[in-house]
Amino acid sequence: MIQFRMRFPGGKIKAFTMSYDDGVEQDVKLIEIMRNNGIKGTFNISSGEYPPEGHKWPEGQIHRRMTLAECKKAYAGDDIEVAIHGTHHPFWDSQPTHIAMWDIINDRRSLEEQYGCIVRGAAYPYGAFSDNVVDMLRLAGICYCRTVISSNRFDIPRDWLRLQATCHHNDPKLNELANRFISASRVGEPLLFYLWGHSYEFEADNNWGLIEDLLAKIGGRDDTYYATNIEIYDYVHAFRELIFSADGKRVYNPTCTDVWGSTGGSYIYKIPAGQTVEIY
Repeated sequence: MIQFRMRFPGGKIKAFTMSYDDGVEQDVKLIEIMRNNGIKGTFNISSGEYPPEGHKWPEGQIHRRMTLAECKKAYAGDDIEVAIHGTHHPFWDSQPTHIAMWDIINDRRSLEEQYGCIVRGAAYPYGAFSDNVVDMLRLAGICYCRTVISSNRFDIPRDWLRLQATCHHNDPKLNELANRFISASRVGEPLLFYLWGHSYEFEADNNWGLIEDLLAKIGGRDDTYYATNIEIYDYVHAFRELIFSADGKRVYNPTCTDVWGSTGGSYIYKIPAGQTVEIY
């Protein structure tokens, strides 16, 4: 029996993505480090928590949210995705349903208006969620929502609205995980390294070198697909829409996205959008 396993664009076996919260000033430096290493990522914003334009934070303040104008400048570019983080960053699971639903919908609507895009991703404020919150996000048109739970694994997500990251950047296993990810070569299932955190933590902990070293190590690798969270989501879902013949030897791609896969070994099949391909 043929086993057709997903590969990322270009036949790559690995993907790397990042998710950082709160829209803080330190994101500017983080994005510069990301771009220097060809890394893409997602920033989760609370659209009701911008300080007024011209606001000056007191000396010594670490958590410094950017103004709307600063955020629009910082997150411009196709390599950055903006996602919701609650209009006012509340505990969604402890709010009355209609109030939490308003906060979610309003954040999505506001970010779409502010950044001129369609917003489909999220991160749970404070990492707090429940089955009721998951249902609200789904009804609001949100495709994925990141928790603060670390899997310490590289699995492709199945439950996107209870999305677990591989690890936080302060995880004691970070270097071990990075080395395992980099050294993996002939694998069956594809690998996804998903990193999360808050960029103000680098200033608070005086460890900018940690993320500089990590991204220099992981970035620029020929076997790795660098993408935003929503790009990973869309690609995985396009692959899962493939239609196979009864014997598994013919596959049709009904989506508008080219996808890649492998039956084992080094041979990679490209299944172009709207086409049927014979596989062996």
